[in-house]
Amino acid sequence: MTTHQAETVHDALRDEPCEDGWWLPAPDGFAACALSGSARTVPEARRFTRATLAGWQMCADVADDVALVVSELVSNALRYGTAPREDEACEAAAPFCNAWLALTRQNATVLCAVSDAGTGAPVVKPPDALSESGRGLHIVDQLSDAWGWTPPDRTGKTVWATVSMRG
Repeated sequence: MTTHQAETVHDALRDEPCEDGWWLPAPDGFAACALSGSARTVPEARRFTRATLAGWQMCADVADDVALVVSELVSNALRYGTAPREDEACEAAAPFCNAWLALTRQNATVLCAVSDAGTGAPVVKPPDALSESGRGLHIVDQLSDAWGWTPPDRTGKTVWATVSMRG
């Protein structure tokens, strides 16, 4: 597996960045959704991923792997990538955490990307069998062909992973 920073998530599919933004490669090969900060966000992201991949007629093995990768990326975005709130009134007024999930398909490869407002780069923690957390990026590394992140800036970052059909 490969982990590294990328200039754009398009680099992960070896595609040229689009001048028009995120709406590539084609309507049936791209899907995106806004992520809320609620407790239902991770299961909703998994359902969105499974429904999208079913619509693209991706095999069940790829759908299972991508759904798990998305779960880990979204969990990390919600835990580490949200901008700190000033007060409770601000939190109640802003139902979205400025995070997005995007899925792009190119042939037998799916790129999943989660963008958040966090300015810190992902950190792979040393494995600890007794810890209750810290395994997410290890799971992403094992299930994906490659993963990485865009350089964080004042607007945040995107963490991405590609998963291809095996065999």
